[in-house]
Amino acid sequence: MGIFDKAKQFADDNPDKVSQGIDKAGDTVDERTGGKHAEHVDKAQDAARKRFAAGEAEGEQPQQ
Repeated sequence: MGIFDKAKQFADDNPDKVSQGIDKAGDTVDERTGGKHAEHVDKAQDAARKRFAAGEAEGEQPQQ
């Protein structure tokens, strides 16, 4: 099992932790840019959450 397979398995098994990581990353970017790009960061967070943490957001397993 390669590193990408392990990462995908982790994301599938732990959508809540993935979502927390996405939030933390977005908050860090907002903090470092003074919120100048908050709208774009929010869009990126939403897209990442749909892709990697969909199970938590929709109550079902992420699409593969």
